[in-house]
Amino acid sequence: MAATAVRYLRSVGAPTTAAAPASASSPAAASAPPRPALRAVRDDERAPLDPAEFRAVLGHFASGVTVITAPGEPEPAGFACQSFASLSLDPPLVAFMVGRTSTTWPRIARAGVFCVNILGAGQGALCRGFAVSGGDKFAGVSYGPAPATGSPRLAEVPAWIDCTIQAVHTGGDHLIVVGRVEALGTDPDAARTGPLLFHRGAFGHFRP
Repeated sequence: MAATAVRYLRSVGAPTTAAAPASASSPAAASAPPRPALRAVRDDERAPLDPAEFRAVLGHFASGVTVITAPGEPEPAGFACQSFASLSLDPPLVAFMVGRTSTTWPRIARAGVFCVNILGAGQGALCRGFAVSGGDKFAGVSYGPAPATGSPRLAEVPAWIDCTIQAVHTGGDHLIVVGRVEALGTDPDAARTGPLLFHRGAFGHFRP
């Protein structure tokens, strides 16, 4: 389930599990795939773009906002994510993008599962809490286990998508995480407020 994520963690030297390593003669060792060559864009590949202008122009694309969560010890893992999209209907796949320097991503990768919590119009403060680095982001946050993976399903979100990690791809300074949908659902009462939108660095609402 989490083989791709584990291979990524091993390739960058991050710890995976406390299990004993396979011996050189074991079937697991013999069939282990080569470590992928992971790198960011080289200096000679960079386009002549000002990073500030890049962000400003791309900021004109309005998007929804999610919180990606995963089970963990001593507390769950989670982060606010604007870069989320549906990917495939058959099989049911979704994807999110996360910075390769994220300190939360390795914890999600180790779990091998995640839940996408789609935020509603009144949940801007909740989003800001998960956008900070470090600390217990779940302090004071109500949640329960998602049915398939046990990932935190935040209370009163309009919709949620429970996933297992299917693949991880590199994309410059980000990773593209593909999840297979195991369960999903909506809260009709929460959905009445409409979605939380993000546009040009600020939150907004949807008006028909």
